[in-house]
Amino acid sequence: MDPLALLESHYLPGTVAHRVLLDHGRQVAELATAVAERLSRTTPVDLDLVNEAAWLHDIGIGLTRTPRLGCSGTAPYIAHGVLGAELLRAAGLPRHALVCERHIGVGLGIADIDRQQLPLPRREMRPETLEEQIVAYADLFFSKTPDGPGGLHSVVAVRAKLSRFGADKVAQFDRWHAAFTLHGD
Repeated sequence: MDPLALLESHYLPGTVAHRVLLDHGRQVAELATAVAERLSRTTPVDLDLVNEAAWLHDIGIGLTRTPRLGCSGTAPYIAHGVLGAELLRAAGLPRHALVCERHIGVGLGIADIDRQQLPLPRREMRPETLEEQIVAYADLFFSKTPDGPGGLHSVVAVRAKLSRFGADKVAQFDRWHAAFTLHGD
């Protein structure tokens, strides 16, 4: 499966949205793949799924109303994971779809959806598999910018951003960081 070809089937090359997806997808894929390769020395990890899903995890942004990223859809940005999952299921990629749906922050639960009154299906959308967790973790370190690839966020910055949503979100990130950090590599 060629994730770039799939992105180009939904995004016109040369557009802002296409460039944002390529820049951000590459950054997330590079970090997620490095984490997955390190973990694969001792733990079974589907390296192809991690790489492909990292490229595709934001495929739904074009269906959102996010002009600064070149997206002129009608849905709110928070829905991009669910919308992208629908696109990936339609493409016959159910495991990639789950990564897409579950990658928002460190995951969203029904309590999050209710508390924040999010316009999302009322269901658990937390990363479950190791591959889902790796992509969600890597995504936290990079922002999407219309001006080219953004820089790598520090652990302090990621923790600060997550703290707005509760100590449980920071604790989940800390668990992933302890498990996924490339110590000594």
